[in-house]
Amino acid sequence: MNDKAAVIVDVCAALSSNQTGEAASILLERYPFAPFSKVARRYSVQQMVATFLRDGFIDRYSGARLVCGAALRLISKRLPDHFPFQNNWRTDACHFAFWDLAPTIDHILPVSRGGTDDESNWATTSMLRNSAKANSTLDELGWSLYPAGDVRDWDGLLGWFIDEANADRAVLADPYLRRWFTASRSGVRPKASPASNGSHIARAV
Repeated sequence: MNDKAAVIVDVCAALSSNQTGEAASILLERYPFAPFSKVARRYSVQQMVATFLRDGFIDRYSGARLVCGAALRLISKRLPDHFPFQNNWRTDACHFAFWDLAPTIDHILPVSRGGTDDESNWATTSMLRNSAKANSTLDELGWSLYPAGDVRDWDGLLGWFIDEANADRAVLADPYLRRWFTASRSGVRPKASPASNGSHIARAV
């Protein structure tokens, strides 16, 4: 096992013996400084919809079902006191479901660690797990990559959102919801009625 704490113990022992050079050598050999550059990336709504549909709205790091952000935001608009949302995602003003259930795109192998910024390295995950993973690799965290889901089994309530927006066009006055509605309709089409498993969309044909 790679016990990083043991490395620091050895560094401290060397420093206590006034062996600064030895301490430096231990770090260089066993735990070198490797700066991680922060890579800012913004995805289009179309890219997010395509990725979430590909993964069946499943958190690829936990296997849990996720709920599309547009559905969560619409619930918040209708039940603001019980399901509040705050634009900066402040945990004292935003229902935790947004952190726990809203899907995001994460790089499986961080770009700062040599990963590519393309669909083959993208995974759907919650904001919570995205934040927890940060610049770590799956191996470093002891995580594994769960298989993608099937949108025919679970659509993240995207179909419900589309149906609600079709039934009440006032929903589309919100720019965020309008962007999701436009992007979603290009990739999915609602079925006549919700399936018992909660999914009621299919790929556009």
